[in-house]
Amino acid sequence: MLQKLVIKNYAIIDHLVIEPDGQLNTVTGETGAGKSIILGALSLILGERADTSVLINKNEKSVVEAYFDVSKNTAFQNALTTAELDNEEQCIIRREIGANGKSRAFINDTPVTLNLLNKLTSMLVDLHQQFGHLALEDDHFQMESLDAIGSTVELAENYRKLYYKHKSIKQKLADNRERQSQWKKEADYKQYLLDELEQAAYKPDEIENADRQLKQMGHAERIVSVLQACRVLLEESEQPLINELKRISQQLQSIADVMPEVKPLQGRVLSVYAELKDISGELESEQGKVMLDPAVMAELQERIDLGYKLLKKHGATTTAELLELQGKLEEELKATLDVNDAIERLAKEEGVIYKELTAEAEKLSALRKKAMPGFIKKINELMVLVGMPNARFDIRMESVLPSVHGIDNVEFLLDANKSGQFQLLQKAASGGEMSRIMLCIKSLTAEALHLPTLIFDEVDTGISGEAARQVGVLLRELSAYHQVICITHQPQVAARGTRHFYVYKEADKNERLSTKIKTLQKDERVLAIARMIGGEQPSAAAMSNAKELVN
Repeated sequence: MLQKLVIKNYAIIDHLVIEPDGQLNTVTGETGAGKSIILGALSLILGERADTSVLINKNEKSVVEAYFDVSKNTAFQNALTTAELDNEEQCIIRREIGANGKSRAFINDTPVTLNLLNKLTSMLVDLHQQFGHLALEDDHFQMESLDAIGSTVELAENYRKLYYKHKSIKQKLADNRERQSQWKKEADYKQYLLDELEQAAYKPDEIENADRQLKQMGHAERIVSVLQACRVLLEESEQPLINELKRISQQLQSIADVMPEVKPLQGRVLSVYAELKDISGELESEQGKVMLDPAVMAELQERIDLGYKLLKKHGATTTAELLELQGKLEEELKATLDVNDAIERLAKEEGVIYKELTAEAEKLSALRKKAMPGFIKKINELMVLVGMPNARFDIRMESVLPSVHGIDNVEFLLDANKSGQFQLLQKAASGGEMSRIMLCIKSLTAEALHLPTLIFDEVDTGISGEAARQVGVLLRELSAYHQVICITHQPQVAARGTRHFYVYKEADKNERLSTKIKTLQKDERVLAIARMIGGEQPSAAAMSNAKELVN
């Protein structure tokens, strides 16, 4: 709901504040007083492009600011969250036009693009001017209207949830099939690589160990010679080191009783003796491990050659990297099987959901068709009341493939002059007729549908008397469910307002005219409406008529 509109330095408006109530707000005033200028300023809030020609004072920027209560507008709050904007119960939207021509838009003090502003404010304000009923260019509004009349709003919402669920499953199925197709192109080659690695059957660090072992076998004679020479020096030479150490230990033992200080030294010698004895045994063991077997060497060389070939092929440097690649290939080929399973599962699920979807769509379509005659009849009755006795309204419904709205394509048609030729409503109706027809439609759907603030610009153009009265009645009924702002020249409509604004021009001390607006009290309303009936100096009859209308 629009709580307040503030306009500064815009066209002939110096400073103006409008605070409408939550029901029917009527706006009256002489032609040229500035009502259309107020709408122009409001259009900036709705994302229209700015023009620097609207600046009164070229040294100051023009500012239009609107305050909305969005506490009950869940869709708008969700849209704010999606756009990563501050989400509060009151939303403040501001447009600024600088003297340099630059225009900026803000939502809750955060700069936004005009496209985003237009998208979001369409959820707050529905501006019905003489031309441009974009709602009818989209069958979404027409479908919603028919659902509201047929009491199928909840069923349609349930269908949409099922539709989006089905759409999500179809997308997952398509993604998996695309992945499967891509993997199939690579699967044979990956399987070949995996078979090659599995056939090689390398163990951890095998290539490195084989390389080291082969190098040892290539130097086997020298290795054996060195190991043997070391062992001989320790145990088998003419004066083996181990025996000498044993003799030294015995000699130190012989003087330990008279010189206790050598006892620790004798212990250390014994320790070295034991260590060398152990080393000698290990040297003999290592010597026994060294072999010179041509067959084993050939086998090692073959494993090394294959290993280096695979390392080069896969850009690897170690056996561990080859084994990691082997594991990765196994996982990828296993994932291919998983995708096959997922496709089979999703295909079954998609089939089940589609069956449910078409069943719901057919049920919804049947109820819509059932509601159509009553809807058509009510609109035709209302069109007569609002001054269109020769017009005929109709609905054309065609079956289509399941979409977000069901299996129906709905179009509103109009025969404006009993010609027997129906055309699309948006093409057949004039600006004034379109406004009144939209009023008729929305008055019928008001209770069932959530609508933004509705603004009608001279919806009563070209009518008077009973037709104007009926327009006022419809507007008042509509305002029981939604905030309505109506610019009017008809006293029958103006009198129906729960709040009445009067737009006028006033000269300042420099004789410069500017647009002003004020909220009329009851006596002021009677006089304003009497002037709409009988001119600037209304008669007693006009005053009496005005009082009757207001009361």
